[in-house]
Amino acid sequence: MNTNEQDILKLIRQGESITLEFKGCHHSLSKDVYETVCAFLNRHGGVLLLGVDDSGKVTGVEPDASSQIKKDFVTAINNPQKISPACYLSVDEVQVKGKPVLYVYVPESSQVHRCNNRIFDRNEDGDLDITDHTRLVAELYHRKQATYSENKIYPFAGVSDLRTDLIARCRRLAGVWREDHPWSNMNDMELLKSARIYQTDHETGKSGVTLAGILLLGKDSLILSAVPHHRTDLILRKVNLDRYDDRDLVTTNLIESYERIIAFIQKHLPDPFYLEGIERISIRDAIFREVASNILIHREYLNAFPAKLIIERGLVRTENSNKPHGFGLLNPSSFTPFPKNPIIGAFFREIHRADELGSGMRNMMKYGKAYGGADPEMIEGDVFRIIVRVPEFGAAEPDHAATAKVTEQVTEQVTEQVKRLIVCLEKSSAGTKDIMRILRLQHRPTFLYDYLQPALDAGFIEMTQPDSPRSPTQKYRLTEKGRKLTAGFHKL
Repeated sequence: MNTNEQDILKLIRQGESITLEFKGCHHSLSKDVYETVCAFLNRHGGVLLLGVDDSGKVTGVEPDASSQIKKDFVTAINNPQKISPACYLSVDEVQVKGKPVLYVYVPESSQVHRCNNRIFDRNEDGDLDITDHTRLVAELYHRKQATYSENKIYPFAGVSDLRTDLIARCRRLAGVWREDHPWSNMNDMELLKSARIYQTDHETGKSGVTLAGILLLGKDSLILSAVPHHRTDLILRKVNLDRYDDRDLVTTNLIESYERIIAFIQKHLPDPFYLEGIERISIRDAIFREVASNILIHREYLNAFPAKLIIERGLVRTENSNKPHGFGLLNPSSFTPFPKNPIIGAFFREIHRADELGSGMRNMMKYGKAYGGADPEMIEGDVFRIIVRVPEFGAAEPDHAATAKVTEQVTEQVTEQVKRLIVCLEKSSAGTKDIMRILRLQHRPTFLYDYLQPALDAGFIEMTQPDSPRSPTQKYRLTEKGRKLTAGFHKL
């Protein structure tokens, strides 16, 4: 949620607790800030307020030091030498009583974290160093394994059971979004360990790929043996209400599952013109990126309930199995996101298939009404449901014969942004800066999200140096598929 002054004051009135900590940090970060982050990660998560003293008095952080404090914090928690495994948190600055206060939401992690190689846990009295207490450490590991099924280790599964082409592709994707991404210089096993999808069971001493790793990168045969009920059912039901007009039953890995969900949405839902500032953005894709990632990231995979995305007249609804942390309709203004599969979620964020925890939901709410005329609804329960209102293609009722014909033929849907990029590369290859200049784009994330990545995913373009995705001389060129597409443009 977007935290405001009243939210902060309400938290301060509650006082410090197992999930709330105040730190003065007027000029700089105190070293025990990271111990608190570690303890929150290991226990139930929590909120850290910087610029509030132990008594609850708002002292504020020094305005001139605020930027450096935020930078130091983000750098440290991304450093495995400080917090291991590293975590990814954001810092919001809120003016409270005229003074800047830094708000940090720390979600519960599915991993056991260390700070400076020490394990901290949280209780009502604060942060406890339990490193030398064998029983407490064992209990902590057991609780994480029992709570998060994504951590289940399959000792029979190794790197050879995973799709090495998919690992290489994810390495390239991470490098596209962050030129200095550490995965770029890791071998496959190092990447798996870095992503925490290859682990060691501290009770048995056995090592193997986790359920998260199998779902993300496993061969289809491995996925079938580990979770035989795994599937995502994509259904279009507008004309034939008894059955369906179109259907895609997805039983593959989560990376390609995401792409097939997005392709199904782009095939069957309109993308109306929408300007944000002076740039056109796809609000359909902004909404359904969050819907697609939610179906896959926040699912309880040991439950055999099949996930569904159903497109009906005027709305899209989804269902997936869930370990609820509440029941009923979620209120976006007071909702606190809870990570159901933190490792899968973190992997998706590394390859830019998901936003930071909570921000994707904000985008869905931000654009939902503009897209379909009503705010999306999210209902928490043993089955998590999302309902998104959507516009229809044109104003007239659809022709049933034409609809049947469309569902019999799969036609490639290409966004206007991808078309512009493909045309730009029709005569010669070009680098990112040159493409953005030609297309008159200044916002790099927009270019990556709406132009470059969809064209790469669809196979219309390719890197000239695929083995060095972050090379400063990297360029992009049309593939044979892309050249055929441009030839089709000229025939129109």
